[in-house]
Amino acid sequence: MMSHAAYVIASYAVAFAVAAGLVLWVVGDGRARQRELKALEAAGIRRRSAEAPGGEAQ
Repeated sequence: MMSHAAYVIASYAVAFAVAAGLVLWVVGDGRARQRELKALEAAGIRRRSAEAPGGEAQ
């Protein structure tokens, strides 16, 4: 049988691993979205929220 301490340590380890995995996933996904935005902007596709050239509103 596992002791109480082993159960608690294992629980903390699993929780830490899940939290770390989620953080890595969010950071990686954010970087991927930034690369996609740069590629779209390089292709001439602009966001509606971006200011028009010359500072004019569309």
